[in-house]
Amino acid sequence: MSSTVDQQPIQRTVGRRQPRDGQPMSAADRAAVASNARYRTRAPKGVFRYDSAEEMQADRLRWTVDLVVERQRLR
Repeated sequence: MSSTVDQQPIQRTVGRRQPRDGQPMSAADRAAVASNARYRTRAPKGVFRYDSAEEMQADRLRWTVDLVVERQRLR
């Protein structure tokens, strides 16, 4: 029998957070959003089904290596 009454509530806030309701984004906020928008991975979109974890790890390693090579080529 699960009851939320006996559970300890989480009321901890790390740092001092200020609500931003109705305030425009700062230049640093816009730069962070733009940086996240440029983040790319080499993994193609979609759902992948593998017969083993080794097959999945091989694909992920190949995509990671492709990304590293691409980034080095762009420098």
